[in-house]
Amino acid sequence: MDLRKLKTLIDLVSESNVSELEITEADGKVRIVKAGAAPVVMHTVAAPLAAAPVAAAAAPAAAAPAAEAPAAPVETGHVVKSPMVGTFYRASSPGAKAFAEVGDVVKAGQAVCIIEAMKIMNEIEADMDGTITKILVDNGQPVEYGQPLFIIE
Repeated sequence: MDLRKLKTLIDLVSESNVSELEITEADGKVRIVKAGAAPVVMHTVAAPLAAAPVAAAAAPAAAAPAAEAPAAPVETGHVVKSPMVGTFYRASSPGAKAFAEVGDVVKAGQAVCIIEAMKIMNEIEADMDGTITKILVDNGQPVEYGQPLFIIE
């Protein structure tokens, strides 16, 4: 991929709400991931077939350290997940009281947060009665579709 095209893609990702872009062409693959304020570019060039066995042999060795990592603790209780991509807010405005705090008892249908998507504020409601035991997202953090937001028991 030519350098001008790559720079244009980086600029587009930097200036947009896109967090990740992947383009595959005949000569390779480019993946641009926005991490914080600056995008990170991962460029993969199409490798000749002779190099494939070397890469395959190295893969099991690289997988071994990852298997030794401790497993993430399993959350108990009901998980309230994000129904959309957007920005998570715990309150309706910066100075307002949060919709829900850890330890609050909520009813099904009660608003627990707001997710802003395309300048529209969407109230997210609890889908069951219970007590909020954990808030999994920080205020102002971007969230993905299906990402866990709260644990209700």
